[in-house]
Amino acid sequence: PATIRKVMYTTNTVEGYHRQLRKVTKTKGAFSSDVALQKLVYLTIQNLHTKWETTTYNWKELINQFSIIFDERIQAHRFD
Repeated sequence: PATIRKVMYTTNTVEGYHRQLRKVTKTKGAFSSDVALQKLVYLTIQNLHTKWETTTYNWKELINQFSIIFDERIQAHRFD
């Protein structure tokens, strides 16, 4: 269905995570130490954390369609 397809193709968390980290680190020529890089990555993750906490639009409809298609997988992890 179109609603599932939209979620699957527009929310790739891993690629989004890497893109955000690249955006922050590519502007730096070099880091003074490994600790400096670790601090920058940590602060970037903290800033992204609030963005990741947003809910998915039409979640009830999506979970219903997932439960029709993947019933055996959803029942084991049902969370209403």
